[in-house]
Amino acid sequence: MLDVDGDGVITREEYLSRVERVASAVGRDASHPVVAASRAAHDVVFQDMDADHDGRVTFEEYRSWVGHEAFERFCRTALGSLFDIADTDADGCLDRAEFICLRTAAGNADTDVTAAFDALDIDGDGLIHRDDYLTGIRDFVTTGSSPMAAAYGSGPLLRSPS
Repeated sequence: MLDVDGDGVITREEYLSRVERVASAVGRDASHPVVAASRAAHDVVFQDMDADHDGRVTFEEYRSWVGHEAFERFCRTALGSLFDIADTDADGCLDRAEFICLRTAAGNADTDVTAAFDALDIDGDGLIHRDDYLTGIRDFVTTGSSPMAAAYGSGPLLRSPS
């Protein structure tokens, strides 16, 4: 998902392109403060992942970096900022269309976003609340146990490249 060109490494440009794709998909201008904040948050994550600071994150660097601590220190902010871009009315929730737009633009098009939405709509109100979204991703990425697991497959997102 993060290695856009499939060459086995994540470049800074690939990583930051998620911000631009989500902003474009929801019609946010690249200079909007929410987009700028997201870009800055993603840059911090990339710099932390890139252990040898060569501008490329290998699978081994990612494997060494990923986990609960990294999620709480860095990813919560970055992923929350993507949510904020998609939350164009700033109500702290995404409806089904907004969620599908976010997940597709962020690079999750090959997953069942409809099932993921249904799993994350904890109270059945037709909305995904920001905290439920971030908790679902954290639990899935770090433990593989999450409401999203049925939609995205079992096991944490720490897999070797194929």
